[in-house]
This record gives sequence, structure tokens and C-alpha cells, in this order.
Amino acid sequence: MDLFLFSAVVLLLITFGAFSYYYRRLRKLAEENEKAKTLVSDIVLSFNKQVQRVEEKLGSVTQKALTSTSKTSRLETKIEAQENKLTQISTEIDKLSNLKQELPVQLTAMEQKIEDITKSQEELTKRITSLTEETKKLILPDTNIEAVIPIKQEKALAPLTTTELTVLEILANEGEKTAPEIKVKVNLTREHTARLMKKLYEKGYLERTTGKIPFAYRIKEEMRKILKKTEAKT
Repeated sequence: MDLFLFSAVVLLLITFGAFSYYYRRLRKLAEENEKAKTLVSDIVLSFNKQVQRVEEKLGSVTQKALTSTSKTSRLETKIEAQENKLTQISTEIDKLSNLKQELPVQLTAMEQKIEDITKSQEELTKRITSLTEETKKLILPDTNIEAVIPIKQEKALAPLTTTELTVLEILANEGEKTAPEIKVKVNLTREHTARLMKKLYEKGYLERTTGKIPFAYRIKEEMRKILKKTEAKT
């Protein structure tokens, strides 16, 4: 019995020692496994970050590539437009070359036309000169055209307005004047003054010189006398 008990105790101790040994091994392996998991997680996280950076770089490169493609497309469009312009310029140059060949012929024809026009102008000038000389011979010297309507002394001043009397007095005191000169004196418009002078002329109060324009008006002598008599009575 003692031997059996001793053997049982020894076996139990051996079993406990083996259990303790394997338990520590298992615990150590579990710790190493946790460390391995942490390491793997760190590696995966780092790998994910690197992948994300690579994706960002690829996105940037893709965007740059798209921008470059767009710029290239615009550049191609500009190049095509320039080529069209060059084609047009080439066409215009061809036209100018053809025109250069035709220009001497056109210049010769133009010179001939200019020469013909010059001759025609000389002939026309001679005709104008001849007509001018003939016209000068026919032109009568400046004449004073009097109104055909006689002035009756007793009714001479009655129908006249204040402005018309002022015009007659100006002409009586200052002598012959044109309508623009009278306009300055009486402060009327050009048209109004012209109508007034024509009216006085047609009614026989004035005479006018028609040798030049504007006509020069002067008061008739008999009207001057009437004005003097009126002033003397006043």
C-alpha cells in the first residue's frame, strides 16, 4: 500500500508538473499569438494607408491626365483654326498673285481713261470759259429796281408797324443795307427779316440792288422825304 500510494503521489506530481509546463507554454503561445495579431493588424493598417495614398496619387494623376487631355483637345482645336486661317491666307495670296498679273493691264486701261477724262475736262474748261465770257457780255450792270406801286404821301406811314418804321428810319439814316445787316439791328430771325424786307420792297417803300446776293436795300427818295416831313411836324 505504501508503495502504491508513493507511486500515485509521484505520478500526480509528474502530471501536475507536465500540466504546469504545458499551461505556461500555451499561455506564452497565446501571448505570442496576440502579438502576432497586433503586428498583422498594424501591417494591414499601414498597407491600407499606403494603398489609400497610392489611390490618391492615382486620382491626382488621373485628374492631371484629364486636364492635359482637355488642354490637348483645345490645342488641337486652335491648331485646326490656325490651319484654316493659313489656308485662307494662302488662297488670298493666290488671288493677289493673279491680281498682280492683271494689275499692269488694268493700270494701262486706267491711264487711258484718265487721259480721256483729262482731255474731256480740258474741252469742258474751254467751253465753260467761252460761255463765261459770252455771259459777261450779256450781263447788264447792276440796276436799281424800283417798285411799280406808287406811294401816296397821305397813306404812306399808316399801314406800317413799329418794326417796319424802324427799318425805314435805319435805312434813311445809315444808307443801303442787306437783310442780314437789318436783322442785327431789329433783333428778328433771318426768315422774318427777309420776309419783312421783301414786303417793304413789294409795297414800294424800298429799292434793291440785284447784282449780288444778298440783295442790298435802300429807302426810296420820296419815302425819305415823307419821313423828314413827319419828323419836322413832330
